[in-house]
Amino acid sequence: MADPSSYRPRPGEIPDSPGVYRFRDEHRRVIYVGKAKSLRQRLANYFQDLAHLHPRTRTMVTTAASVEWTVVSTEVEALQLEYSWIKEYDPRFNVKYRDDKSYPYLAVTMNEEFPRVQVMRGQKKKGVRYFGPYGHAWAIRDTVDLLLRVFPVRTCSAGVFKNAARTGRPCLLGYIGKCSAPCVGRITPDDHWDLADEFCDFMAGRTGTYLRRLERQMAEAAEEMEYERAARLRDDIGALKKAMEKSAVVLADATDADLIAVAEDELEAAVQIFHVRGGRVRGQRGWVTDKVEEITTGALVEHALQQLYGEEKGDAVPKEVLVPALPDPVEPVQQWLAERRGSGVSLRIPQRGDKKALMETVQRNAQQALVLHKTKRASDLTTRSRALEEIAEALDLDSAPLRIECYDISHLQGDDVVASMVVFEDGLARKSEYRRFQIKGFEGQDDVRSMHEVITRRFRRYLAEKERTGEWADGEGLADDARHPNGDAAQNGDAAPDDGAAPDDGAARTDGRGLTDGQELTDGPALKDDDGRPKRFAYPPQLVVVDGGQPQVAAAQRALDELGIDDIAVCGLAKRLEEVWLPREDDPVVLPRTSEGLYLLQRVRDEAHRFAITYQRAKRAKRFRAGPLDDVPGLGETRKQALIKHFGSVKKLRSATIDQICEVPGIGRKTAETVAVALARATPAAPAVNTATGEIMDDDDGAPETTADAPGEPVSAGTPDERRGQER
Repeated sequence: MADPSSYRPRPGEIPDSPGVYRFRDEHRRVIYVGKAKSLRQRLANYFQDLAHLHPRTRTMVTTAASVEWTVVSTEVEALQLEYSWIKEYDPRFNVKYRDDKSYPYLAVTMNEEFPRVQVMRGQKKKGVRYFGPYGHAWAIRDTVDLLLRVFPVRTCSAGVFKNAARTGRPCLLGYIGKCSAPCVGRITPDDHWDLADEFCDFMAGRTGTYLRRLERQMAEAAEEMEYERAARLRDDIGALKKAMEKSAVVLADATDADLIAVAEDELEAAVQIFHVRGGRVRGQRGWVTDKVEEITTGALVEHALQQLYGEEKGDAVPKEVLVPALPDPVEPVQQWLAERRGSGVSLRIPQRGDKKALMETVQRNAQQALVLHKTKRASDLTTRSRALEEIAEALDLDSAPLRIECYDISHLQGDDVVASMVVFEDGLARKSEYRRFQIKGFEGQDDVRSMHEVITRRFRRYLAEKERTGEWADGEGLADDARHPNGDAAQNGDAAPDDGAAPDDGAARTDGRGLTDGQELTDGPALKDDDGRPKRFAYPPQLVVVDGGQPQVAAAQRALDELGIDDIAVCGLAKRLEEVWLPREDDPVVLPRTSEGLYLLQRVRDEAHRFAITYQRAKRAKRFRAGPLDDVPGLGETRKQALIKHFGSVKKLRSATIDQICEVPGIGRKTAETVAVALARATPAAPAVNTATGEIMDDDDGAPETTADAPGEPVSAGTPDERRGQER
């Protein structure tokens, strides 16, 4: 590992002008290429205290052994030179987009004497018109088959064409009217070229003029009583319209634009592009990239633009490019695009209307592509095995952690503090084993104390389960501090019962059955207690992962030490820098960014965070919806709805007599008396106020009534984005 100070340029050597720089390793290989408006200011950022650098940047500068630069006149030249060097050197620390497939194009070889329509992949050739890309080659063939009826352009290979010309007999398409048969002289080269040009115009989106011309010719043929010709033109129009239906109209007619969306996480990013020509989506493509360098969304967009248009010229660069974030600065990129097109290019973020709606669709496609990529990566058995081995090696474990449990704390400004426990076995999520906790040992926000409480409660149940089933050796039992103050094994009250969980649950289940995300509970006999109930905490993990750094890890380890458990490893994953922390260690374990082990730990941590925040939001929503009827014992949801439906509001129900309440189907006198007493004790809350109009929302308007015991949602608690930012 090199010391950056050993190759740092002397003060005054670096020019204060635009340019492109290259970092080389000890073998003189280029490992990173970058551009800058000011080389002096940019390079100075790399030669600072390593502790202040992003981990990826730190790895790059310590791998490098030298740096060199080239001065250029403008930022546009810097952009062009950067793209050329990245293509030439393929630096390991630069973002490189990789196609998940080689996308097929519909190509028309206008550089030949008799242009040919065909499917093409790979490098684009000069003089060939391209349309697409398409998701599948069969989609191109279906479109071409419809259009050949109207534009009978040659589609045969050079060998078939020469053989037909030699024998004087066209191929089958020539006999059925789907080829003009230039091979046997049925059409002149100039006429065939014009036919291919019309085909290209139609594919480029200029469809309205041609359809109107055919409709006019059909009407003229019918007027002259040439009914066979009119019928043929009618069928041609139908074929063209059917081909047009394959590309949905999404924008105004004659709109040419490319829409680029980015979905990203800490390590990877997926890019999706929709190509709109003539107001229709003519092609779609996408890439996935590893985020080797510290990079913003705008910089990812800039790299995507280089990848898309670095080899393109003319109409291949559209008039309008819509992106989720603009490069910084945007002017050089916009000028570079204009130079490649030969005219102005609008590079902007859509704000409203159809273009914004289409951008949201492209964004969803990018998100799905990233999820699919991660799912494929996670489902591979070899990859999972390698990930577990890397974790065991990095954490110095005796064996691969086949069962991993991860814990996360979630709250909103200290309210509704909850925790989640997710389980991964053999690298895959075991959702039937997920558990959730309410923090009840104290009030307020304290993630470290909450983590200690959750770990203690979970493993108390594990120890109690072992003792109950007789798995202890003679003389062995629960540690003294693993028992309740009354001396009994800790089995009850470790978690607040919630959402249908039994009172002795160590944690509240997801929906009363331990289910989540619609998954059915499939615990077999081996996972059951003697009384038939599922074993909830019977299986210990080999590794406990906590979401957080040193304080959370120390709290988890302290909880295990207090319970006398010394055979379960603990680590924490700090989200900001993706560092792995171990107990009693001052420095983190930094796994390589390409490590499958780090990827698995991230998935476990992200799943625990998702599960925790989903539960926390559900609890908060339930609390906001709470009303005085929720405190009536024995009154279920169905009878509550029947009461509200009968009286119209809680306000009217409060003023009703017991006899009037008994008139509601399913409500007996005893229940009616209980409801009346509960409503009499509840204090009506102040009326809610519509902050947009200032209108007072009365109970009769259908607004849920709240009480002092069950507070409703505050009138104003910030914007949704602000509330999300306050969630943990």
